[in-house]
Amino acid sequence: MAREGIVNPAFEPSSPDLRLHPRASASRSRPVPGRPPSVCEEGPCGWGSFTPRALQLCNNPEGYLSAYSLLAVFQGIVVNGLVNVSISTIEKRFELSSSLTGVISASYDIAFCVLSLFVSFFGERGHKPRWLAFSSFMIGLGSLVFAFPHFAGGIYQYGSKLEDTCQLSGTNIANFSCNTKESSLSNYLYVFILAQLLLGVGGTPLYTLGTAFIDDSVPKYKSSLYIGIGYAMSLLGPALGYVLGGQLLNIYIDVPLQTSTEIDSDDPRWLGAWWIAFLLCCFATWLLIVPFSCFPKHLPGTAKVQSEKISETHHDGSEAFVEDRNIGKNFKDFPVALLILLKNPVLMCLIVAASTEALVATGFATFLPKFIENQFGQSSSYSATLGGLVLIPGAALGQIISGILVSKYKLDCKNIIKFILGTCSVALILNTVFVFSKCGNEPFAGVSETYNRTGKLRNLTAPCNANCNCLRSFYYPVCGRDEVQYFSPCFAGCTSFTVQKRKKIYQNCSCIGMPKRLLDAEEVPFEALAGKCRTRCTFLPVFLGFFFFAVVFTFMAVTPTTVAILRCVPDKQRSFALGVQSVFLRLVGTIPGPILFGVAIDSSCTLWDVNKCDIKGACWVYDNSKMAYMLIGISAACKVITILFTVIAFCLYKPPPDSSATLQKDAEMVSAVHM
Repeated sequence: MAREGIVNPAFEPSSPDLRLHPRASASRSRPVPGRPPSVCEEGPCGWGSFTPRALQLCNNPEGYLSAYSLLAVFQGIVVNGLVNVSISTIEKRFELSSSLTGVISASYDIAFCVLSLFVSFFGERGHKPRWLAFSSFMIGLGSLVFAFPHFAGGIYQYGSKLEDTCQLSGTNIANFSCNTKESSLSNYLYVFILAQLLLGVGGTPLYTLGTAFIDDSVPKYKSSLYIGIGYAMSLLGPALGYVLGGQLLNIYIDVPLQTSTEIDSDDPRWLGAWWIAFLLCCFATWLLIVPFSCFPKHLPGTAKVQSEKISETHHDGSEAFVEDRNIGKNFKDFPVALLILLKNPVLMCLIVAASTEALVATGFATFLPKFIENQFGQSSSYSATLGGLVLIPGAALGQIISGILVSKYKLDCKNIIKFILGTCSVALILNTVFVFSKCGNEPFAGVSETYNRTGKLRNLTAPCNANCNCLRSFYYPVCGRDEVQYFSPCFAGCTSFTVQKRKKIYQNCSCIGMPKRLLDAEEVPFEALAGKCRTRCTFLPVFLGFFFFAVVFTFMAVTPTTVAILRCVPDKQRSFALGVQSVFLRLVGTIPGPILFGVAIDSSCTLWDVNKCDIKGACWVYDNSKMAYMLIGISAACKVITILFTVIAFCLYKPPPDSSATLQKDAEMVSAVHM
């Protein structure tokens, strides 16, 4: 049988029974535990005595939400957009391995985890808008530092051209040697890590204190709508980052040399101007320091809003204890305050549920383009575009819809948890799309079939290309007239090519057989075309449609989960609760998510890149069926865990005994008097 009070002695007040303590009873007899913000803290918008009348038009929740949304957009552009778009260019420019760039990506989450608890704890009683001004400064500084290696690294030297056709003289590898000496450019790794740490410092107040300030300033039934809008705007950032970063990569990395360079964007040696967008975002985020620094500690009307709210804190005795002991005022309260939250079973169940959902979401955000590319035979750029069109609008739509529904029907904490349970269950059903829309592998010479009955399986080298000295590290697929895909023109034995309508057509290919249908031999004016063979799988539209709605229902749980977390904890611990959630989201979700998905996808690899130094590189070809089953397995397992912990949270949640219809009527009377 569950006990109604916290049994840890650290939480016990002087009275032997917390529920019978007179001060505890008094704390629950009023609508909101804790003192509402004093009216004197609801100052005008401005700086000191300088409070222009025009600024007061923005001194409201809508004005704050606008500034918050802009900061969330720019933070998303930099952290989740530009960094991801630029990472492959940075690898080539500064001679970094993928494992090292993985460290760069993880540095943001490390900083977020380390600082999240402390920032949310100390910022709860502080001036939250000024914390967001600090956030704006740090995000801008991090962006500036991230661009610094471009200016310190000198002019990019792109070297000599690498031929993609069969060179019988062996020029492809004539100058190749295993060089283990590290370049000094790799030392800029530490600058990139520093930049990511600064971005993590800047992002921490945004999603803890910034979100809590929204909940402070608006009525309970509007909170989910405002938070949903803010979160949806944060998803717009990565989309803009991908578009902006992708377009700037078409500009040569050293802009002054754009007109004099001898290579174009189709050349493998081409590197784009990845750094420009970081500078633009630096100055844009620094401009947001101005609006955040002028907001008062509390927006006008916050005291009235707080006095009308009805407490929905999980009834375990923590609310009265926090109020009676004034927990959170001093640093010595930090361990006790953290233990109170960790002992809240409803909060922890919701956090675990959100973390497993975050694991799936970040995994698909990272690898959905790769899945589309390999499963449906699309190009990398087109797959990335399709992935963005499914993930970004679906996630934004889901958060906005859930915010509107929770606000419109004024759901209490218990019904919000029930709503989360429903959306996760639908998302689980929709995720079965991976099972019935998977595609088989297309014929691939040297992998799934031999070279015209010569050579061996799982071996790219055959008698027809043995003298070409081809590089396995140079993946440039071509489709032969025999409807078989080849690793590169060199491995297809092609010795020449022409360009027609900006498309390479290869001739004199010793490894490519005749068309499958002999009657078409004269109608095929080529031996090989650049690019992958056109897939015969027609499930792509079905997959995208089902997966879009799976994303919508998955993200319909995000905003309600945040609102439920804010509701089930003591009023003075709301920011701290979001800080605890942020730590778990990263430790359990966003950090291991891409790693787990990456391991699963790599386990389905059938052809690895192994260079002349016998160093294993990227995977070139995957087993499509195995990949699909691995992803549905991870996704289904995580969603089952999410549903399980949401059910537990629903069963364990106990609202305060006084949050009844009678108290609701009293609150409405208070509201009428204020009006």
